[in-house]
Amino acid sequence: MEQLAVHMHQITKEFAGVKANDAVDFRLRKSSIHGLLGENGAGKTTLMNVLYGLYQQDGGYIEINGKQEEITSPLKAISLGIGMVHQHFMLARPMSVVENVMLGKPSRRGILLDTERVAGELKELSDRYGMNIDPYSKIWQLSVGEQQRVEILSAIYMGVEILILDEPTAVLTPQETEAFFKTLRDMRDDGKSIILITHKLEEIISIVDEVTVLRSGRMVGNKPVDEHVTKDELTRMMVGRDVLFHFPAITKAPGGLRLKLEQLSAKNDKGILALKDFSLELREGEIVGLAGVDGNGQKELCEVMTGLRSSTGGQMLLDGEDATNRSPAFYIDKRISHIPEDRHTTGLAMNWSLRKNLILKSIGKPPVTKRHLISEKVVEMIWRRAQSDYQIKASGGEEKARALSGGNQQKVILARELALEPRVLIANQPTRGLDVGAAEAVRARIIEARNSGTACLVVSADLEEILQLSDRIAVIYGGELMGILPRGADPLEIGSLMMGKRLGG
Repeated sequence: MEQLAVHMHQITKEFAGVKANDAVDFRLRKSSIHGLLGENGAGKTTLMNVLYGLYQQDGGYIEINGKQEEITSPLKAISLGIGMVHQHFMLARPMSVVENVMLGKPSRRGILLDTERVAGELKELSDRYGMNIDPYSKIWQLSVGEQQRVEILSAIYMGVEILILDEPTAVLTPQETEAFFKTLRDMRDDGKSIILITHKLEEIISIVDEVTVLRSGRMVGNKPVDEHVTKDELTRMMVGRDVLFHFPAITKAPGGLRLKLEQLSAKNDKGILALKDFSLELREGEIVGLAGVDGNGQKELCEVMTGLRSSTGGQMLLDGEDATNRSPAFYIDKRISHIPEDRHTTGLAMNWSLRKNLILKSIGKPPVTKRHLISEKVVEMIWRRAQSDYQIKASGGEEKARALSGGNQQKVILARELALEPRVLIANQPTRGLDVGAAEAVRARIIEARNSGTACLVVSADLEEILQLSDRIAVIYGGELMGILPRGADPLEIGSLMMGKRLGG
């Protein structure tokens, strides 16, 4: 008889009368890796939040190792050996990595903290998996990718038997992903049961033993994964249609030099030099992809290019004009658009309406503002056009940004930034956390911008995305440019540069 680590029987969960999960039957076999697929809003995270005790189901029941359990809280889930690494991190930002890991856990020294011992163990784990995390760093000082690695470290440290991973490889190189997958396989072989929520179909095919697909809150398929399973097959199950995985290459030569970065340097939030003598050229009608493991200066580079951080050296020229260390308003006025890596903190005002978010960069300018007053008619027109053109799923323009799925939030940012008809588009992790359908829509818009003459810089830790979009591929490591490769470059060569090997070195 099949041994199940988890059996979720006919799970139903409603929010405001909408069924996020509709009688879902989910099975996780012991000592297996199980993939969970579905578009944003399909109910994947809701289902796993029920398993982890963050939500309680409205119908159905859960069995853990063959015994029915009421999972009323994460503490209950943890006591049952269930751990979860969330897509949106559950970390205390003012505290250090080691303090976050120790939260809620008993000390071997009674009332005295085991900080030094735990930090040492975390450092060993970090080094073992190539995560490069300082246990004493404050969470707020870490990049999005580094925070994700902290969550993974914490889960591994807890020694859970059932581990839920939500997009765990978003910031890893091909070599690091391979090593991480080896770790997962070792965990599986040791008897651990793993649920992998991912939008990377290659991961599903390469590592999972079985896959469950959700669509609109319902389970639409469950099947073992073998050599005969294809990306197209899984995609059709997810979205009910074919999805474009290969975008056309540029059809004409890039135009004139639009933006020139000359030996830019900048410090990070810790006051440490994070961007070092970085030089790059962006031309009209071209996408330059910047590949690199998160935390290697990409954040600082994008912030310097948009006035959110001052450089400590070097120069930035926009159409020959010195554009170094100017105010954010300067770059907005010069039509430099920015899709930030963290849409929740710097991309959107989460408690503001969608209408207000769409005009954030146009307030005080015609036609949004006339005679010092905002034209509600114009704002409504902007909302309706954005909703129609970008297929934003929302009840109306007054809905708050935080109520939307990640994919729809990203569409709002795209609609706002591309409406400016940018001369330069800086897109930092533009599809992070999005399903294949939403990612396709975002990438298609970036291609359109390129084809209209925009100079585009796409920063991504997703190597597949870099390969799909880029006309040229630059690689960053330790804040330095490792080299520039042509479209269609070997992924392993790019991966080597991402790990610090210089081109030709």
